[in-house]
Amino acid sequence: MQKIIDKSPEALDAYFKEAGAEKILLVGGKSMDRLEIGGYFRSLEERTGIKVVRFSDFTPNPDYTSVLAGVKLYKDEGCDMVAAVGGGSAMDTAKCIKMYATMDDSTEFISQKIVPNNIEFLAVPTTAGTGSEATRYAIIYYNGNKISVTDYSCIPTAVVFDPDTLSGLPVYHKKAAMLDALCHAVESYWSVHSTDESKDFAEQAIRLLFASCKAYLDNTEQGRADMLRAANLAGQAINITATTAGHAMCYKLTTHYGLAHGHAAALCVRALFPFMVENTALCIDPRGQSYLEKTFDDLAEVMGCHSPAAAAEKFSAFYDSLGLDTPKATEEELEMLSGSVNTERLKNHPIELTKESIYSLYKNMLCTIHNS
Repeated sequence: MQKIIDKSPEALDAYFKEAGAEKILLVGGKSMDRLEIGGYFRSLEERTGIKVVRFSDFTPNPDYTSVLAGVKLYKDEGCDMVAAVGGGSAMDTAKCIKMYATMDDSTEFISQKIVPNNIEFLAVPTTAGTGSEATRYAIIYYNGNKISVTDYSCIPTAVVFDPDTLSGLPVYHKKAAMLDALCHAVESYWSVHSTDESKDFAEQAIRLLFASCKAYLDNTEQGRADMLRAANLAGQAINITATTAGHAMCYKLTTHYGLAHGHAAALCVRALFPFMVENTALCIDPRGQSYLEKTFDDLAEVMGCHSPAAAAEKFSAFYDSLGLDTPKATEEELEMLSGSVNTERLKNHPIELTKESIYSLYKNMLCTIHNS
């Protein structure tokens, strides 16, 4: 069970002492220096004698070589704990360092079976979107290719929710992160791997997200705190189910058009939602079409709507209300996008998607322009 630690210095000091920490590898970017939590770690050794070794050698799309450097630093410095302060990149880097720190370094870590360890791992998320602090997934790049590393042992053992870490985020970043959390919850709800537990997490996330979105965007402390919790609940949902076609289709939008991940995912879910509601006959969920239709009915109720079609419209209207730009695509780009989708990720999706339907979905979600 993941421990929730109060953000106060007294509570954190007590947590580290109880964990028996003597030297912490702290994974976090330069932005951490502007946060109160950064100041806490800078003064930790003076107050408690617990040393902190800083690791910041990672990029927004963390590379395997950065993870190797972090593992080496952890071992060379004799660290006995990992902490991460940041968004998804810091979390993913720290997760891999934690997992690999006790594995055989004479061969490539990514070729080995993960061997779980009991290294204490504290996460302090500084965005309310990825839910990475609650999931068993980490994304790193190896020789330019995206690799998903998955194991329950990479889930942080403790987490601190500090709403102050969100106060200075750019508005676009806040909107995109919020959309990422919403997509996680919605996709998890309709996933072929959904369970009663995952649906409960997703329902709580959706209700809390819609209830707190205005206060969050108005930058109130309560709004920020609620959105952190909503993102965490959505993370717990996808930790059970994984994501579906919305995420499988969004990655090339992110790299090709420079969109934030949550922005791209929301564009995809916005196009998928009505298509799925209208095409339940294409159901590939083993539980059957009737089950899927009931799932859409339940999801509509969770979203405060009278029908699945109205829920799809609400999702679209919510996206529109945020004032985000939609990219324009040529027909060649549509072909490129539809050919980029990882079909393995589509196995979690409850509606059959073909290359033709994926092409149509991209065409519907983007503003198509004629080739010159």
